[in-house]
Amino acid sequence: MPKHFDRYIFLRLLGITVFVLLILIFIFIMIDFSENSDNFADQGATMAEIFRNYYLNYIPEMIRLVIPVAVFTACLFLTGQLTERLEITALKAAGVSLYRLIVPYLVFAVLCAGTVSILDAYVIPNANEERIAFEERYIKDKSESLDRSDIYRQPAPDTKLRINYFDKNQHIAYRVYLIQFNGNEVIKTILAANMKWDEESQLWKMENITERYYDESGYQEFKYSSKDTTLNLYPRDLARTTSDIYQLTYPEALDYIESIKRSGAGGIGIPKVQLMGRMVYPLSIIVVTVIGFAFASVRRRGGKGIYLAAGLTISFLYLALMKIIEPFGYYNALPPSVAATISHIFFFIVGIGLLISAKK
Repeated sequence: MPKHFDRYIFLRLLGITVFVLLILIFIFIMIDFSENSDNFADQGATMAEIFRNYYLNYIPEMIRLVIPVAVFTACLFLTGQLTERLEITALKAAGVSLYRLIVPYLVFAVLCAGTVSILDAYVIPNANEERIAFEERYIKDKSESLDRSDIYRQPAPDTKLRINYFDKNQHIAYRVYLIQFNGNEVIKTILAANMKWDEESQLWKMENITERYYDESGYQEFKYSSKDTTLNLYPRDLARTTSDIYQLTYPEALDYIESIKRSGAGGIGIPKVQLMGRMVYPLSIIVVTVIGFAFASVRRRGGKGIYLAAGLTISFLYLALMKIIEPFGYYNALPPSVAATISHIFFFIVGIGLLISAKK
């Protein structure tokens, strides 16, 4: 009997989850298209480009974001249905523990979480990169840049860099000012009209340069029309956006964070929390499964309506808590690992409490 029950639960969860995912994705695409259709038309995007380059690349990210809601809805609906038909009551009366009944739910949740985690680590970032490039080209006011002008970096312990403006598309920095120190004394400055990244040589090429060397007697000044320069910086270190982490695989994201540390840029808490949030987000599927099963396994007045209302309420509170806590990690009020995981831990404890209460 338990094996047949496990197979039945697993297949029903899979079917309902896929159905809810399709509905949510369809609704999202319709809303997004209605909001951005004017931008698409103004910028000259064709329907083929919109759906091939934008929405097809957006679907993997949509699935990642809404699959906890889809699984939660499936869990509430299916368990509520079993409860209303008194099937769970009959199984418990036959000696089947509630903890045993949740096993197929957990197996389904773990498989979903593992699949989403693997996709998010290596597949979804590539789709996000193409989708975000499309947004920057065709959707107005979609820029998520953290650095636009007056960019400051520290490419070495004894060197500081100031850039007036960086064009991330052309990889050109304008009005570059480089200062080199020896202790508290300035020993060298470089002022350049611009510097451009050379992908082939992996060097920065400065143009219209004024170079000064300082000593006790004053300074010596030299001027060059152009000069290759080695800096411990890459274009990505100067053109950061709030969506960078979502365009990188896990290994690339870890390297990106290290490059931010190396360049001396501020705001490192944002990518740290975002990466940790990505890594632990699939756990929310397991958490909502426990909550959904525990809540719906007890027969309540109101029938399916109460399960739907509870699902919407818990989903909103879960998302709201994540969004409220994350900024504390951005500004180092909380460690990034705590800011990214505390919401999941809290609701997991709530789920375990509900499960224990339902068993009684």
